[in-house]
Amino acid sequence: MASDPTSPATRTVRVATADDFDAIQAMYARARRLMAANGNPTQWSDRFPLESTVRADIAEGRARLLVDHAGTTADGDPGVERILAVFVLCPGPDPSYAEIDGAWLDDDDYMAVHRVAASGLGPHAGRDCLNWAVARYGNVRMDTHRNNHAMQHVLESCGFMRCGVIELVAREGDAERLAYQRNDRR
Repeated sequence: MASDPTSPATRTVRVATADDFDAIQAMYARARRLMAANGNPTQWSDRFPLESTVRADIAEGRARLLVDHAGTTADGDPGVERILAVFVLCPGPDPSYAEIDGAWLDDDDYMAVHRVAASGLGPHAGRDCLNWAVARYGNVRMDTHRNNHAMQHVLESCGFMRCGVIELVAREGDAERLAYQRNDRR
């Protein structure tokens, strides 16, 4: 695991494994509760992401975990790993991003970030996930629900530009999303 230059030295990102499934599910359940409590009950409602989606994200190597280590052992090795957040990386093109009411910053290759959720164990976990993705891939797109003010704040505080509105292609009802992009390659 390489350290993330944009985050505290103890935070790293690693690929999720099947052993992380329960922790990921717990973070998604927490995110659903927080969204509902903060005026956004429909973005993920009570079942998104589906268990099959989470398992596929893990099996296909798309799920990433932001982790840190609490303390060190007597031998100087990192202490107990804590999972701070989960996010999913999907190389473009994303079918939902093909049409936008607005305009993307460019038509360059990009990485899409989806399904960000934090465990609540450390501050600024979502920000660190997005900054890590931009540091690694340069050009990143993401979308969020109009009522997800917390994620909009995280995106904008990370330098993402609101580009317009997209419709999720694989979603029935409540499919409108605000589209964001940051391209540090330009």
